Amino acid sequence: MSGVNEPEIIRRLLTAPGRWAVVGLSQNTARTAYSIARYLQRDLGKEIVPVHPRAEAAHGERGYATLAEVPGQIDVVDVFVRSALAGGMVDQAIAVGARAVWLQLGVVDRAAAERATDAGLDVVMDTCPAIEAPRLGL
Repeated sequence: MSGVNEPEIIRRLLTAPGRWAVVGLSQNTARTAYSIARYLQRDLGKEIVPVHPRAEAAHGERGYATLAEVPGQIDVVDVFVRSALAGGMVDQAIAVGARAVWLQLGVVDRAAAERATDAGLDVVMDTCPAIEAPRLGL
């Protein structure tokens, strides 16, 4: 699929300053979203915004129940939900004016990725910043 997982987009998203809404991030330390959000924040210097139905704070940041409730610009919506729910999150990312969506490892929705690219968003799918950053030497 054209425009998805392009190395220059991945590099830019990982190196440019940015505000990442992490969908599925809660205080549950056993979940991958918890450790990857910490990696984004501590190792890559990203501002993170937890988005979870319980609106839990995580890593010292206030949580929100939905993307629509997050004030201000969102650069990247990082999606940690199963593939069946990913399309709805991508549609919300488009609606709130996010600049990119990153569907985590194992999360694949080609139709949603196409909607996002058609709307002008950068799209990364089925991979993880903690895999891509070291691969790119970041």
